[in-house]
Amino acid sequence: MSAQDYFCHGSMDGIWKAGDNGVCPAEDEKASLLENNHHLPLGESSDTLLPSAVDTAPLIPFMETKLYKRRWVMLFIFSAYSMSNGFMWLQYGIISNIFTRFYNTDTVAIDWLSMIYFLTYIPLILPVMWVLDKRGMRDVVVVGSALNCIGAWIKTSTANPSMFSMALLGQFVCSVATVYILSIPSKLASLWFGLQEVSTACSIGVLGNQMGIAIGFLIPPILVPNVDDINELAYHIRIMFYISAGVATLIFILVIIVFQEKPELPPTQAQAQARDIPPEQYSYTASILRLLCNKPFMLLVVSYGLNVGCFYAVSTLLNRMIIEHYPGEEVNAGRIGLTIVIAGMVGSLICGIWLDKTKTYKQTTLVVYLLSLIGMLVYAFTLNLGHLWVVFITGGILGFFMTGYLPLGFEYAVELTYPESEGTSSGLLNCSAQIFGIIFTIAQGKIIDAWGTLAGNIFLSVFLLIGTIMTGRKRKTLPLSLQHYLFSFH
Repeated sequence: MSAQDYFCHGSMDGIWKAGDNGVCPAEDEKASLLENNHHLPLGESSDTLLPSAVDTAPLIPFMETKLYKRRWVMLFIFSAYSMSNGFMWLQYGIISNIFTRFYNTDTVAIDWLSMIYFLTYIPLILPVMWVLDKRGMRDVVVVGSALNCIGAWIKTSTANPSMFSMALLGQFVCSVATVYILSIPSKLASLWFGLQEVSTACSIGVLGNQMGIAIGFLIPPILVPNVDDINELAYHIRIMFYISAGVATLIFILVIIVFQEKPELPPTQAQAQARDIPPEQYSYTASILRLLCNKPFMLLVVSYGLNVGCFYAVSTLLNRMIIEHYPGEEVNAGRIGLTIVIAGMVGSLICGIWLDKTKTYKQTTLVVYLLSLIGMLVYAFTLNLGHLWVVFITGGILGFFMTGYLPLGFEYAVELTYPESEGTSSGLLNCSAQIFGIIFTIAQGKIIDAWGTLAGNIFLSVFLLIGTIMTGRKRKTLPLSLQHYLFSFH
């Protein structure tokens, strides 16, 4: 076979590999060849490979691939673990007025029980991403679920007005577990799932955390009523903490027994080739530097951080915003938060399925970002109308697009940075989100105290507008890492 027989050749209807006899394979083989399309780089004006890259990229030999039914078990266990951690993030924030009185402290201190999740993530994400690349996904998930379990049991001792410091310690341990969670969905999806379901799998992985947040909005106001008797209040708080600790323990046991690193056979040709790359050829530091020099990706990092940081601020301060206009409505504040997240989960699933079908990453991301901005403005200007049913509707619209954006950012990052590690790109996205989450939560809290909720929500809307503009910027060229990768196979 001649050298040119190993190269891809472009045509009007696809890409094919010439065989020994020069005959092109069937259409299904073409589709199999493009199995890596989920991770192919994006062109300047569309979400397909640039013709010049297609015409010159050599083919990789086909390898055996297989989809295992237990991939859904892996996804379910991870989602449950992520759900448990997401619930504990909002245990305090959604009933902040109750915990402020219980611990006899101010609202800022209670806000920090949520914001510590953001603060912990920033210095720890790089070392955890290194562990993910060096030790693998199973070790990261095991350590994370163990920390989640330990933090939950620490908090069972904090149902006492004098134990605020211990409550902060428990939240700190749980926040460290979060670092071991947020970069996993895209990694798990690529290791276990096929081309036509990887975006959906990533969305479901993200939904685990969102489900936990939804439960965190709903359950604490029900389990911990706003009663005057401190002893009775301590009893209800203790019940909530023991329930969350029991669930975290069960999930930890499942992770130890059931969770696997990867299937025996890879699900896609892309993963098959990735397994053949010797570990010594991969440099974690070089990967980080390539990502930091990838301008389209860095634009996404900032715009993603702006969007998700706004979501974190709204979630953390939701109780304060609702109680300001609707006093005594702690339970409905939780239900509004639940509505925001449930609507967002529906949005995430729809967006994931849409991406699997269309691969229109840039266009979908821009549309969802713009609608997030519109939803934020509608929510801001209707919050003080005096009708809770209006807040439920506008909150649902906001959540559908703002929370629905979360898996879009992960998947778009993979498209912009392939073949870099999915965990590394996701980690940098989440780091940006935590930084903006701290900034926006503190700033919006002070603005609400000084000028009210409308001013605070307009403040967030301004940054969503900036993020929308950044998302709309067109890419001029392929990232250097992609160019190097496309032309380096032999």
